[in-house]
Amino acid sequence: MNNLNIFVKKLRESGLRPTKQRLKICEVLFFTEKTFHFTINDLVKIIEDKTSEKISLATVYNTVHAFQKKGYLKEISINSNKSYFDTNITQHHHFFDEDTNELIDCSDEEIDSVNIKNNTTGKKIKSIEVLIKVATDNQNQN
Repeated sequence: MNNLNIFVKKLRESGLRPTKQRLKICEVLFFTEKTFHFTINDLVKIIEDKTSEKISLATVYNTVHAFQKKGYLKEISINSNKSYFDTNITQHHHFFDEDTNELIDCSDEEIDSVNIKNNTTGKKIKSIEVLIKVATDNQNQN
């Protein structure tokens, strides 16, 4: 199956029509050598840089959220008003650099196992993903 067919299938499975703009979004998201993190605004800029296409913010937003709901992308909430999306949908941890606003993958080997002492009543833990926020330590700078 070629990339175009894969992209059309992902779009249709996500409840979206495979328009020219959405196919360009797929190309940027899923036809890359390695996975990456992005905000919606980042993705708009990446699409413009890579394809010279202008795609509306609403189209990018709706497409990304449809892919996230279908499980093709993972959403990582940094705080109440900032979310990143990850093309790596496997369970893994992240560092968030507050100085650069960069989200960085963190392997399981870099984190000891997390011990949950109390679970929400009637719920089963599905996964544990740690978000570690880091920033420059200004106290140690002269």
